[in-house]
Amino acid sequence: MAEQPEQRRGVGTARLDLVLWDEATVTAIRGEARRPEWHPDFPREDDRGAATLWRDGDPWGPRSIVHEGLVVGSIGFFGPPEAAADGTPEVEVGYGLVASARGHGLATEALGALLQRADAARVRVRASIAPDNAASLRVAAKAGFTGVRGTTEDGEMVLVRPVR
Repeated sequence: MAEQPEQRRGVGTARLDLVLWDEATVTAIRGEARRPEWHPDFPREDDRGAATLWRDGDPWGPRSIVHEGLVVGSIGFFGPPEAAADGTPEVEVGYGLVASARGHGLATEALGALLQRADAARVRVRASIAPDNAASLRVAAKAGFTGVRGTTEDGEMVLVRPVR
């Protein structure tokens, strides 16, 4: 089988493919259509929110988390990097899985793969996480988010991972 371009194949790990969304995927998510490769609980409300951030061809946009041929969640940056107050390029990341895919290290694995891309581009990454979301806080800690930069207007903690 011929190698697919990165746009379609995505970023790969040992167990996952992180496939950049295309127009057909976003249209299905926005229209609440069903695709056969989606887990029954996908898309979640957060996935629909991520679809509002999609821009055609943007490598910093949302991606499907595909495990064993099934889309079980999404991960992505909230747009291309922008200079932070200290001049360092910075981007926010978001991720989430359907409930049955949680607790197996998939979010940690997906986040690690995407962070390698940010590191290669010399971009600092931040994440906003609700203080009662212990699972997401553990994922962020495993990925090296060490700094706390206050909270959002929604009460989420803003965590920062330095460039590596």
